Amino acid sequence: MATVEVKDSTGKKVGQADVADAVFAIEPNPFAVHQVVRSQMAARRQGTHSVKGRSDVSGGGAKPWRQKGTGRARQGSIRAGQWKGGGVIFGPTPRSYAFKVPNKVVKLAMRSVLSAKRADGDLFVIDSFGLEEPSTRQAAAVLSALGIDRKVTVVVDNDDINALLSLRNIERARVITAAEANTYDLVDNTCLLFTKPALEWLEGVLS
Repeated sequence: MATVEVKDSTGKKVGQADVADAVFAIEPNPFAVHQVVRSQMAARRQGTHSVKGRSDVSGGGAKPWRQKGTGRARQGSIRAGQWKGGGVIFGPTPRSYAFKVPNKVVKLAMRSVLSAKRADGDLFVIDSFGLEEPSTRQAAAVLSALGIDRKVTVVVDNDDINALLSLRNIERARVITAAEANTYDLVDNTCLLFTKPALEWLEGVLS
């Protein structure tokens, strides 16, 4: 079974946690990560783009000239796409870009990210932030004590409101609860920081 160091809010090692090999020590699957991240980003697109076709623009109706005998190319409407002021041919219309990824692939992607972060030494675990009330200054001090001065995703326990309120104002930190953990947030950073309860909760979901 794999292990990870557990530190306290001062950056001092206080022990280690056993973690499941099936979650934190697998061979990462880049294809699964790519598919899930694409799916998440596609689902965020509004898809409200729209243009008018030849049936939507004003004007037109009668043929601009008769079909034969004029020497000019035949035309059916002055609002066809080749005319100035005409409709757009094959233009974008409102649509959803979302596509589904199997739940097994979603979990595989998250396990791949966690395993890669642990293998690269970019996975940190803290027993707790020890915040009795919301304090951005104290939360920033904890990150500094851990040597984290780069873009980090912090995953806290689902009920740790003080940590959520304290970390959300730190520019380089993105804070989410364990229940909100997803592939995009886990991979879009330079390191991951878990509180021990959040790590155990997520491990239970992904095992």
